Amino acid sequence: MIEARGLTKRYGDLVAVNDVSFEVGSGEVVGFLGPNGAGKTTTMRILTGFVPATDGTAKIAGHDIFEDPLAARRAIGYLPETPPLYPEMDVAHYLTYVARLKDVPRGRRKGAVDRAMERCGLADVRRRVIGSLSKGYRQRVGLAQAIVHDPAVLILDEPTVGLDPIQIREIRGLIAGLADSQEGGTGHTVILSTHILAEVEAICRRVMLINAGRKVLDGPLAELTRDGQRLEDVFTRVTLSDQAEASAGGTAEAAEAAQ
Repeated sequence: MIEARGLTKRYGDLVAVNDVSFEVGSGEVVGFLGPNGAGKTTTMRILTGFVPATDGTAKIAGHDIFEDPLAARRAIGYLPETPPLYPEMDVAHYLTYVARLKDVPRGRRKGAVDRAMERCGLADVRRRVIGSLSKGYRQRVGLAQAIVHDPAVLILDEPTVGLDPIQIREIRGLIAGLADSQEGGTGHTVILSTHILAEVEAICRRVMLINAGRKVLDGPLAELTRDGQRLEDVFTRVTLSDQAEASAGGTAEAAEAAQ
């Protein structure tokens, strides 16, 4: 469903994403992890077409994001860390507006909006102004705008940031449900970026770890945490080991250059 090959993004001398490749199959829920500044958000912005790659290719549901960007974007639902909401609009009108932007046919638009609200637990606040909602409900609206056109792929960046424990549990349940097959639709493929490792353990079955712009780990969660290992321990060990190797490599290169 997602194919990334050699994705690289440079900003002058800074390499934000460095030769990242991976595949995500239909219905998979993948936790995309990494320290601050590791390149996670840049990678997701490349996949969603918001940022062009310097090198590499990517396909979403078979559509090349560089050669066929409109079709690729139609296959994606994206929830950035700050949801793209209009606080002065009510929930139903906002989602109808988003459905129009995402080319949901007129005859299917109302049904698509109703289904998105139902799946995200928004039916009771459909006429509420978004700006009057709690942060948890605004996150629900953000998820609803991401799925209103029933995309094959969902890319979610820090979907529970700033929420209280009850709201976090509710949003986690919503995300887990989005990957399940639904009557009249199919389960979504999900990439979830978060700093909350318990969230990955609760929702995801596979983990990718990126550090300094490079993919350094990719495997099933159950395998990574076998023998009682915690994901936090795996994250710390792999990240520190990669940083040590990079530092040692840089020292060796400097010594060689000095000779």
